[in-house]
Amino acid sequence: MNFDQTEEQQLLADSVRKFLARDYDFERRKKIVASAEGYSEPVWAMFAEMGLTSLPFAADDGGFGGGAVDMMGVMEAIGEGLVVEPFLATTALGGRLIARTGSAAQKKAILPALIEGRLKLAFAQTERGSRYDLAHVATQAKRAGGGWQLDGEKCVVLGAPCADKLVVSARTAGNTADEKGISLLLVDREAPGVVLKSYRTLDEQRAADIEFKGVKVGADALLGAEGGALAAIEEAVDFATALICSEAVGVMKSANDTTLEYLKTRKQFGVPIGTFQALQHRMVDMFVATEQARSMACLAASKADTAENADDRKRAVSAAKIRIAEACRHVAQESVQLHGGMGMTEELKVSHSFRRLTMIAQQFGDLEYHLERFSRLS
Repeated sequence: MNFDQTEEQQLLADSVRKFLARDYDFERRKKIVASAEGYSEPVWAMFAEMGLTSLPFAADDGGFGGGAVDMMGVMEAIGEGLVVEPFLATTALGGRLIARTGSAAQKKAILPALIEGRLKLAFAQTERGSRYDLAHVATQAKRAGGGWQLDGEKCVVLGAPCADKLVVSARTAGNTADEKGISLLLVDREAPGVVLKSYRTLDEQRAADIEFKGVKVGADALLGAEGGALAAIEEAVDFATALICSEAVGVMKSANDTTLEYLKTRKQFGVPIGTFQALQHRMVDMFVATEQARSMACLAASKADTAENADDRKRAVSAAKIRIAEACRHVAQESVQLHGGMGMTEELKVSHSFRRLTMIAQQFGDLEYHLERFSRLS
């Protein structure tokens, strides 16, 4: 496998890094996190202007026709900057589901606005007790008055407080854990009966628990075939998982760079602590873990784009997530420990990198989940 980026991919990633270094430094990020919205509208507009929101969509829909491999460099840069804007929720989850399941009219109504930065999406999937089981859907969608009525609850919906519309998984047939009978509906976040309980997650992104109380939507809200959405959901979640693997590499690189700089400047017994061989060995282990994670992130992105079948894609994504989860834990803990007590303070970026790496290790399936899925598919 060729791990080298094309010139276009490298130039785009470098542009994102330059923008974040200039306009999204750690102090500005803290102000964005503390704001009522939890994200920056000017930053989101710049993402759209740079073409990031159009990258994963087909040319027929107004995008650049890129895949997970094309987005790897961008996601690494987003990881390095600890970006809190809902990029993944909008493009890799909500947007991808609409692109893959929506009708021509639905895509025309949603995707141009998304690509231009005028609309944000969130994918409401997780429910209490579902853990990582994508087929566990208890939220009900029943036919009513020529449309649909939605009742149920979703939890930890990433990006929901920032979203304009929600892509909601709901059961139109069968029992809670059945693989068949799951449908996707497009719901306005401000629709009557949609109740959000918004909060900030451990890694300072915005999420919400959502209750749907007799929410009425039209017949045109249904995305794709009724009752057959699970395959599309699994594909979108695997695509997003491949992307956060690349994001994790960027966060780990930032943690490594910050820790190495600290070891060069912090003195003990009159010399920089980076001269101590034991600490040098630990830094090397962190670097090796990051490079191994980068290799597995490349594999996941490649298979997300080119896998011949769903099982092949799932195996590669799970293999990558297993290695990424291990590396996240190792690099996060080492970076904090090598900073000493300072590593846990709010003032240092490394403590926020620790939080994001901890969340990535759990997001879309933890180590144990992906070990089980990989072994089952092998």
